[in-house]
Amino acid sequence: MERLCAVCKGEGKYKCPICLIFYCSVQCCKKHRENECDVWVKNDDKTPPQPSENRTIPKYTSADTVPLEKLFLLKEDENLQILLSNPHLRDLLIRVNNSNEPEKMMQMAMQEPLFVEFADVCLKIVEPPDADS
Repeated sequence: MERLCAVCKGEGKYKCPICLIFYCSVQCCKKHRENECDVWVKNDDKTPPQPSENRTIPKYTSADTVPLEKLFLLKEDENLQILLSNPHLRDLLIRVNNSNEPEKMMQMAMQEPLFVEFADVCLKIVEPPDADS
């Protein structure tokens, strides 16, 4: 399956971290974000970033879609930052992200204890366990 740049229809090598469309270059990325993509603005204090006024609804959602406000909590977590300093984990994440068969690659990655630890930390941040449990 060939991935096309959403801007110029060339070969889409990169994926927008906000809306997940493919693009081929820095120029196409900038053009995409100027015209189509939801741009987020980070506050100076420690509150989570707020969407800009031109926020769009995500193109694809499901019952498992995590609200973007919760996803921004990942950026602030120290444990996650420590895990992401591991080059092996970063390599696994890049391979999953760039795979033409992400489900298959995710199954392979879940066999790695480091990746499972990463997934667990992410889930605890975006879906904290109930205090009553």
